[in-house]
Amino acid sequence: MNAAAVPTFGAKSNDFATYIDAVNYIGGEWTAPVADTFMDVINPRHGKAMARVAMSGAQDVANAVAAAKEAFKTWSQEPIRERAQVFYRLKVLMERDVDELAWLVSHENGKTFGESKAEVLKGIECVEYGCSLPQMAGGSGLEVSRGVTCQQVYEPIGVVAGVAPFNFPSMVPLWMLPQAIVGGNAFILKPSEQVPLSMIRMAELFREAGLPDGVFNIVNGGKDVVEALCDDEGIDALAFVGSTRVAKLVYGRAAASGKRVLCLGGAKNHLIVVPDADPSVTTENVVASFTGCAGQRCMAASVLVAVGDVQHLIDAVAERAASMKIGQDLGPITTQASLDRINSFIDDAEKRGAKVLVDGRGQTADAGGYWIGPTLLDNVSADMPAGHEEIFGPVLSIIRVDTVDEAIALENSNPYGNASSIYTSSGEVARYVTRKLEAGMIGVNIGVPVPREPFGFGGWNHSKFGSGNITGWDGFRFWTRARKITTKWALQKDATWMS
Repeated sequence: MNAAAVPTFGAKSNDFATYIDAVNYIGGEWTAPVADTFMDVINPRHGKAMARVAMSGAQDVANAVAAAKEAFKTWSQEPIRERAQVFYRLKVLMERDVDELAWLVSHENGKTFGESKAEVLKGIECVEYGCSLPQMAGGSGLEVSRGVTCQQVYEPIGVVAGVAPFNFPSMVPLWMLPQAIVGGNAFILKPSEQVPLSMIRMAELFREAGLPDGVFNIVNGGKDVVEALCDDEGIDALAFVGSTRVAKLVYGRAAASGKRVLCLGGAKNHLIVVPDADPSVTTENVVASFTGCAGQRCMAASVLVAVGDVQHLIDAVAERAASMKIGQDLGPITTQASLDRINSFIDDAEKRGAKVLVDGRGQTADAGGYWIGPTLLDNVSADMPAGHEEIFGPVLSIIRVDTVDEAIALENSNPYGNASSIYTSSGEVARYVTRKLEAGMIGVNIGVPVPREPFGFGGWNHSKFGSGNITGWDGFRFWTRARKITTKWALQKDATWMS
């Protein structure tokens, strides 16, 4: 492709549409992978290829590192206010093209258009936070002794990299890019090979916003690219979002090469429902939590912990879930392999004695896609795979307990610690539960407790490896390093330990 060859995405409906191949973006140029190898990008609603994606390797990563190092020399010297101006312009461009970007997410990932637009809007919110960083990153200074001042400033690290998952092709990269680039770094992104198209379009918007060549680079591919990003000693920091199994591997491998590393993994989020929960709030909220984005998000509800007599609430959740229209209220699963895995969890739970209250197996919408409807499993136990493993689909397992303390113990026994919620009308119960749950993000009467900027996103335990959060102020500190400067100009008549 030539220097500016990513066209707009013209789809304005769910009708099948093709797009250009996702090649690499290195130093401001679109380049094919060294090995000239590609794989199909599948539209999951229709189950057929809408584009191809480059399957790159270590040499492509090395080429991106070289371009990023060159760009870093001048970009890091730009004042932070000038760096932030790119994101002011990017925000305007994303708002101009919000529907186009949403349709692109919908076609490559499978989300409904409404869910896709919400993702893009959240990405714009992350960009907006990047615009605010010059107001927050001024550092600090203090006269610590007579005639002696200490100052702390935040400086870029160098060449940094991010690995993004398939479930949020637009938003998750924008968790990283504003803080890292406004912080003065040059960035190499590896999108998921399943959904690479949103970011190649974003690269064109970055160009239009005036970002210098080489500051933002894309290397598409799979495992080979991730391993090369971990191993390349020219990369100084790396962030990863994906499954816990891979997050552990990436964290260990990247840290071994001396990098600063932050890896977000999987989840098994529990929604605790007690008898005094508001029925209308609880019903809509629980269903939205486990079915939104077809359950393919780390913040989705996985387990409903039913405390005591809450049968009326379970009945209402089941009725609402059963009324949802697949294809309209619920998009497809992103891949056939993921669909097969979700079905296997349901089949296994049923064989072990769980009752299928709402069965989404076998439901279809558009022909050829990967479909499953909302599924509600009752009488699940914590030792069943459906009760303790991440399913990553629109499946909610109901585990019944007698007391709030049993519910807390159940949540805390799970190795993940991403998010959990309590549904209650009692402030006392809410305070008691939120202080005892082993999760980094807690909701009270909200099933997707995602912190919005400036609050940071990040779980605990096996849901995160590394220190701090990936968004908000923690994100800026992750992509920068603090320099402490101690200064003395005038001699003092009396001596101190700093004389």
